[in-house]
Amino acid sequence: MNKHTQVIRIIMIATLQLFALRNTFSQATAQRPNIIYMMSDDHAYQAISAYGYGLNQTPNIDKLAEQGVLFKRAYVTNSICGPSRAVMLTGKFSHVNGFTDNHSTFDGNQQTVAKLLHNSGYTTAVIGKWHLVSDPQGFDYWNVHPGQGDYYNPDFIENGIRKRVEGYSTNLVTDFAIKWLDQRDKSKPFFLIYQQKAPHRNWMPEPKYYHLFDSVQFPVPANFFDDYSTRTSAAREQEMEIARHMTDTYDLKLAFDLPKESQRGLNSLWTSIYNRLTPEEKQKWEEAYKPSNDAFYKAHLSGKELAIWKYQRYMKDYMRCVQSVDDNVGRLMDYLKANGLDKNTIIIYTSDQGFFLGEHGWFDKRWMYEESFRTPLIVKWPGVTNKKVVTESMVQNVDFAETILEMAGLPIPTDMQGKSFVPLLKGKQKGNVHDALYYHFYENQEHKVAKHIGIRTDRYKLICFYEKNEWELYDLQKDKSEMHNVYNDPAYGKVQAEMKQKLLELKKQYKDPVPEIIP
Repeated sequence: MNKHTQVIRIIMIATLQLFALRNTFSQATAQRPNIIYMMSDDHAYQAISAYGYGLNQTPNIDKLAEQGVLFKRAYVTNSICGPSRAVMLTGKFSHVNGFTDNHSTFDGNQQTVAKLLHNSGYTTAVIGKWHLVSDPQGFDYWNVHPGQGDYYNPDFIENGIRKRVEGYSTNLVTDFAIKWLDQRDKSKPFFLIYQQKAPHRNWMPEPKYYHLFDSVQFPVPANFFDDYSTRTSAAREQEMEIARHMTDTYDLKLAFDLPKESQRGLNSLWTSIYNRLTPEEKQKWEEAYKPSNDAFYKAHLSGKELAIWKYQRYMKDYMRCVQSVDDNVGRLMDYLKANGLDKNTIIIYTSDQGFFLGEHGWFDKRWMYEESFRTPLIVKWPGVTNKKVVTESMVQNVDFAETILEMAGLPIPTDMQGKSFVPLLKGKQKGNVHDALYYHFYENQEHKVAKHIGIRTDRYKLICFYEKNEWELYDLQKDKSEMHNVYNDPAYGKVQAEMKQKLLELKKQYKDPVPEIIP
């Protein structure tokens, strides 16, 4: 064999080895699951029919629960939009990832689950609400709302280019997600963060649902007229009551085009939002709302009757927005099935936090009370999770990044602060992922909710409003609605001491430098 023949043979062998390695890599990446992380904004678990509250029907989200695991005790670390997203991306608490409130800017240079997946061979995208100020990093493609986003004819920033898009936001996010799935690099597994603006305030439904729930009267929560007398001053000083703090235009849609002299504060914001509608859309909007508005003005309601009218208007608009979210979950699921992707795609459905639907007389979130602190979570993992599983295990959104990494077969960085709940999803773990959950809320500018930290265990919850040095303790077994603060009850003296000690331990474990609380 001459040298020339030897060289050719060596080249051929090397080429075959290269192809073999490439095929092996392709097979390995193909076997790794695709992952879609679905997050809606302010979607209360009470507004998902699979949770059993009977307020509305969400058949498409319910299908995910029928095919996977529904978590009845999933919680957040900081119940507010941007911080919740930062926690999910980093697997770290707000004080570590640096995004403590909605006035922060996310440091995109830090490690995120998206970057780790991208570096391991996943193609990645984020579509819809982002709300972290800085541009997304770690994504092959991004198309996100600037800031909070708008329901009608919203702006999107697509890979750095901002433009207005005609249509309804909830539908558009799905349109863009399907388009990206069609055009993605199909040689790689994908990770898609799919995030809806809805059903965030100010709850503007799409035209086909303007009259949904017209004939429905939603049940008024038992503590809707809470006077907050059994708790600390924090509950009395908030500004998030449906009866007192909802605005006539921005929230309740009792007026349309406003004169310039009325365009102040949220009225000014309403004007800018309403002017996004085309003349035809405005006409349909006014035709839908004017009859009930006229009836309201003629009724001259006051007191409790007025408060209940506001509650009904709020609930109907909120639930109408939820209906569009559910429709679009169905659209995305139908796409996956039609394109043969449903068998190897993990679906995680959640919200950035919970939301008050009239409990304590409130709308919004922020508090460590259950309706705000607790978030919906449903995981469908084809071939891994059993169907129709309901778990009471306590998990938290700081666990999401580690869970996603383990799903993808990747090592978990040691500086992440959560716990993967993959063993639970596989049926290999019983009981709680966490015995106690740590919480810290920072943003008291809007709605005047006092800054607080706290912990929750199976039975008890301890909250410290640290700038006031006021404490609340709840026995959740006896007081599910958190109406009776037993912090100063001698019968709970031992529990109080144990919970305080546990709070200090978790504060130290998670390296939360503030506040200096009084034991």
